[in-house]
Amino acid sequence: DNMKSFKYAIHILSLLLNMTFGQQIENDKATALKGHSAFSERREERDRMVKRQIQSRDVNNEGVLNALRRVPRHAFIPENGQREAYDDHPVPIGLGQTISQPYIVAFMTQALQPKATDRVLEIGTGSGYQAAVLAELVQDVYTIEIIPELGKGAKVICDKLGYKNIQYRIGDGYRGWPDAAPFDAIIVTAAPGHIPQPLVDQIAVGGTMILPVGIRYQELIVIQKDEEGISHESVMDVRFVPMTGEAEN
Repeated sequence: DNMKSFKYAIHILSLLLNMTFGQQIENDKATALKGHSAFSERREERDRMVKRQIQSRDVNNEGVLNALRRVPRHAFIPENGQREAYDDHPVPIGLGQTISQPYIVAFMTQALQPKATDRVLEIGTGSGYQAAVLAELVQDVYTIEIIPELGKGAKVICDKLGYKNIQYRIGDGYRGWPDAAPFDAIIVTAAPGHIPQPLVDQIAVGGTMILPVGIRYQELIVIQKDEEGISHESVMDVRFVPMTGEAEN
């Protein structure tokens, strides 16, 4: 009986330790992020944005909705665009680039079916907003930006907000990030004229890629890879900035 009691006590202790350490990791993550005032600013606008623009349009993944409620979109937008930060359209961020419409960010993120253990590649860091949304949901985000000022600026913002699970690279995203491949999910936020084969090659089996494709008219395409091969589905017409670099060849 004593042995049983002892084993039971050890069992309870190990459960408590697991809970404590697990909670500690979560708390550390939350503390790092909550330390920045941007998370508490304009929260009502974010709640309204999610309710009116996103939930009302077939995005229902609770993790994705929470990430959009949490990430301070206005922190990624230049001073002259602050009034429009939570409006239902893209906002210019300079250098001929934009931060995508909130609904498109939500839709594309949900399409990846993000899981906490995922490693995700993003082509086109832009403002850094999409990378931050992903960083709330997955284990690691790898993001590539061809315009150095944008890539560096996005890193500064994400670092300030406390995101520790994002890796950054300045360069042409057409060939992906081979030394970190394969990825559970790939998201492309600028439109190539055709699907870049190097990116398809870097999708893990069981993984998903979502990207806009086309020059004048663009379609948002979801690519799934399984043991049998690759499947494509066009899910909506979109307008993204064009992918530059090797994609233009």
